[in-house]
Amino acid sequence: MSKKRRMFDIDLPEDEVESPAPSEPQRRGPMATAITETGEASRQRAEVEAAIRAENDALAHEFVRLKKLGLITDMVPVAEVRVRKLVRDRSQRQEPEIADLMASLRAVGLSNPIRVEQAADGGYELVEGWRRLTAFRALLAETGEDRWARIPASFVPHGETVEGLYRRMVDENLVRKDISWAEMARLARAYVEDGVGGCEDLDQAVNQLFASTNPQKRSYIRRFAYLLSRLEKQLEHPETIPRALGLSLAQRLEQEPGLVARIVQALQAAPKRSAEEEVAILQGFDRAEPVAISPRGNPGRGRPAKRGKTVLRLPLAAGEVKCTAAAGKVELQLDRDFSTVERGRLEAAIEAFFRELG
Repeated sequence: MSKKRRMFDIDLPEDEVESPAPSEPQRRGPMATAITETGEASRQRAEVEAAIRAENDALAHEFVRLKKLGLITDMVPVAEVRVRKLVRDRSQRQEPEIADLMASLRAVGLSNPIRVEQAADGGYELVEGWRRLTAFRALLAETGEDRWARIPASFVPHGETVEGLYRRMVDENLVRKDISWAEMARLARAYVEDGVGGCEDLDQAVNQLFASTNPQKRSYIRRFAYLLSRLEKQLEHPETIPRALGLSLAQRLEQEPGLVARIVQALQAAPKRSAEEEVAILQGFDRAEPVAISPRGNPGRGRPAKRGKTVLRLPLAAGEVKCTAAAGKVELQLDRDFSTVERGRLEAAIEAFFRELG
């Protein structure tokens, strides 16, 4: 027996069909609701992703800006830091301060990163921080600990000239006031020998490297450079020579060329001398006065041999000062009426002058 499907048509009058009130929301099926919610979630996700991309772009631009300014710091392997590009303004001997720095690094770590220039081959060229790098390497060799295998380093801007890198190295040590006169003089001489910046003589090198210092200090560096040119091969600890001693010895060597051989002989007689012993030897020649020979040939009689005089000119803010120095006399000439200077200030200036001379 087969079943027949029956269909019934129901016709309703059009005026009897009730439409929803305008104020009542239309009911939506679950599928439409799901589609709407999915679309809203996709829109919100796209907005979040766009915001993240914008933030990443801003951070990337800021990173590039800071890197160009040399303000980025990173941990770099000490084995990849080279010291070949610049002539160091430091003695390559193991200095006593290195041991003190190593102890400080063990206790509190490194507070001031070194400065490097990133090389094209992926390595790094040291610009500032020879002592800090040396201390890290010594600690790594001594302990083998991984924490000394990498050192905090900031990066100098790309494209900086060699002259600019030298100035960075010099100015950092000048600000910290831990560079000796001999080290500054040695660097100036090497600057000329390597022809950096087109320098042809020592004066030009000193003026370029130490442009941020006053003319008097540059004059002292030149005097130390002359001293090293005569004695450097014999000196074991030139960086410990005090300023007053170095300037005085440089003047004596100019006036008495034969004094070099005597100093060299005294230094060679003490081959394993300490820094203090070397300074004491040099001080002995600084204190020695030329012995005059009397007409009868007896040494020790008569007046001391007369020394020459030194004449120099210094360009200062107040004008060019001409200085004439001789035995028992120092004369300063400047286009200024010093009689108008208040007496107390004049006395203080004279006292400071002789205190500076030691």
